[in-house]
Amino acid sequence: MSAESTAIPVPVLPVSAACKTVGSVAVADPLISARDVNVYYGEKRAIMDVNIDIARNQVLAMIGPSGCGKSTFLRCLNRMNDTIEGARVTGLISMEGSDIYDKRKDVVQLRARIGMVFQKPNPFPKTIYENVAYGPRIHGLAADRVELDEIVTTSLRRAGLWDEVKDRLNNPGTGLSGGQQQRLCIARTIAVNPEVILMDEPCSALDPIATARIEDLIDELRASYAIVIVTHSMQQAARVSQRTAYFHLGDLIEVGETDRIFTNPRHKLTEDYITGRFG
Repeated sequence: MSAESTAIPVPVLPVSAACKTVGSVAVADPLISARDVNVYYGEKRAIMDVNIDIARNQVLAMIGPSGCGKSTFLRCLNRMNDTIEGARVTGLISMEGSDIYDKRKDVVQLRARIGMVFQKPNPFPKTIYENVAYGPRIHGLAADRVELDEIVTTSLRRAGLWDEVKDRLNNPGTGLSGGQQQRLCIARTIAVNPEVILMDEPCSALDPIATARIEDLIDELRASYAIVIVTHSMQQAARVSQRTAYFHLGDLIEVGETDRIFTNPRHKLTEDYITGRFG
């Protein structure tokens, strides 16, 4: 008898099991680990005891209905919640074994290691060149103009933008199309040589052609970076990620390999969301 015919189907857990995450939260040799993470806005708890690992050279997609906490959790990973009055994070988030919320941690250096691309393209009101050169300059990554030029060129190439802007580097970055601006923001992020790139709905303001360019770019970049993307598009999550995490009302309900999450979810809430029953 074949192994297929003897396989035991995995039962789908009921909604009452939402308090326990389904699937393997751990990965081998994670770059970032989160354990028992909670986020409070004043007295309101927005994230509840989240446990998850982020792997090197993989894309982790975080999906779920609006207001479920996925963007809030994403902002924990480079301490962007520090900028929100009344926000408080508990639990442990470590990067290569070091607590990123340690009071001795240099937050500027942390955000260079864990870069972020936002929902709406936000180039600086500077030239295309200066948008990319800004980070390397303030972090002292270039000894001279020749090195800085090399960083700018390399970053624009890796972001798939060089051929489109090489003859107008002194033009304003804000003059580019929406998709080009988003790729400029990605070039600006990778110019400081991060290890992780966080993306919060990076394609939601873009047309389908620009979205396809960004998705292709994400696939190329994961060879060099760990990438975490928040997306409302399940199709996008399925296309770009290797692992998917489903959030619901502040709980991490299920996490696992993307193919399994979309074809064989183990939790009723995940199944209901993926099949369109709510969300």
